[in-house]
Amino acid sequence: MIEFFFDCSSPWTYLAFHNIQPLAAETKTSISWRPILVGGIFNSVNPSVYASREKPVPAKARYMLKDLSDWARASGLAIKMPPSVFPVNSVKAMRGCIYLEPEGKLVPFAKAVFEAYWGGDQDISQDAVLKTICERIGVDPQKFFAGIGQQAVKDQLKANTDEVIARGGFGSPTIFINTTDMYFGNDRLPLIRDALLRKAA
Repeated sequence: MIEFFFDCSSPWTYLAFHNIQPLAAETKTSISWRPILVGGIFNSVNPSVYASREKPVPAKARYMLKDLSDWARASGLAIKMPPSVFPVNSVKAMRGCIYLEPEGKLVPFAKAVFEAYWGGDQDISQDAVLKTICERIGVDPQKFFAGIGQQAVKDQLKANTDEVIARGGFGSPTIFINTTDMYFGNDRLPLIRDALLRKAA
């Protein structure tokens, strides 16, 4: 079992979301998708992210853009960095992932949100953008907006965020294999693949 704690507001999470699916298929491993709010993690246990945004190291920032571009090209994805709105308020989108999971729509919805924000430079905090995404994947927008306002959906998103913090997570994506084996970031996927193959053997 792979647990994938994620927030669509992270470009590295977009890469990992895309890349972990064929990896899971290759290793015949199921994925439990766990939507979170990464801002809640930063506020609680990783405020250094905000400090680095306020006072970036120029050489490191330039390299990060190159690194992201290299990973996106290797993954066959289009990523615009930085997008026009950054950071973005992803709370409605992540509540949408929670709400749509029982319908089997979490993955197509999250994929469309990632593509809209990172590929299309659209502000995913806006209802109009989410409405278009819903229509694209066959979800009734009116039911969607009513659904993400449900207290149970809000509570589940907070519970997921609190859980990943309690289990040692400090950002997105945070990935667990068999509950306790934690990995952070898209660039750890080769290690995840190795761990899954070793466990299978």
